[in-house]
Amino acid sequence: MTIKAIAMDMDGTLLNDEKMITEKTKAALVEAQKQGIKVILASGRPTPGLFKYAEELALENYDGIGLSFNGAHVLDYQTNEVLFEQTLSLDASKAILEHLKTFDVKPMICHQNYMYVNDVYDNTVHLPHGETNIIEYEARAGSYKLCEINDLAGFCDFPLHKILVAADPDYLKQHYKEMMQPFEAQVSALFSAPFYFEFTDVGITKAKAITAILPKLGLEKEELIAFGDGQNDQAMVEYAGVGVAMGNATDDLKQTADEITLTNNEDGIAHILEKYLA
Repeated sequence: MTIKAIAMDMDGTLLNDEKMITEKTKAALVEAQKQGIKVILASGRPTPGLFKYAEELALENYDGIGLSFNGAHVLDYQTNEVLFEQTLSLDASKAILEHLKTFDVKPMICHQNYMYVNDVYDNTVHLPHGETNIIEYEARAGSYKLCEINDLAGFCDFPLHKILVAADPDYLKQHYKEMMQPFEAQVSALFSAPFYFEFTDVGITKAKAITAILPKLGLEKEELIAFGDGQNDQAMVEYAGVGVAMGNATDDLKQTADEITLTNNEDGIAHILEKYLA
């Protein structure tokens, strides 16, 4: 099998726990591009949240691709062309944001240069490694300015690629079904991390976005290797010719992957590429 494209999740996959691309993994991906292999960043992050890493991997020089919002937006870094886009309907967005008012969660929506939240001071989620200011983390990851809006449902009059919900992991685990139940026929909803639950338009997955763009790139799915660690990577890892779960991946992802590699802190991507690109 000839690998002609590499798709990878960002957090927990390409990035180590310090949110950095290690030198070994960076060198492996740059070398792959020099061999003519397409590199696709595939993340739940917003589009601006990928620019820094795309630049670090020189994707603009090699016609690399950025797949953001869990597949709702796909950008060609060399041409700046939007290759695929699918947003939530305005009615669905408003209804979801209204419904979320009944839960102890922190909804976040993005538009242009801003991320909108109810209260920038209500920002803490309780994680195993300690309390985290999740609003600051998400705003910095997406290079957004912050703006407080009391009523996000009433305020929203623009298309959304995604509605992000943050909360303590135990709370989300207990309530996510109630959060999504009224909208099951209208949206896709899943975990991108234990503390993140995300709404996108119905049918949106990383796999759907990749399916849409591969013909434009002259590629077949059998020529794709895909790396991931979480629930929002499941469809992509199952779709690819070679699906790889990181050593730190969920048990469900490991069970369906073709390969299990080392963790994101141990150059898991580079480890597998040594095998398939040798």
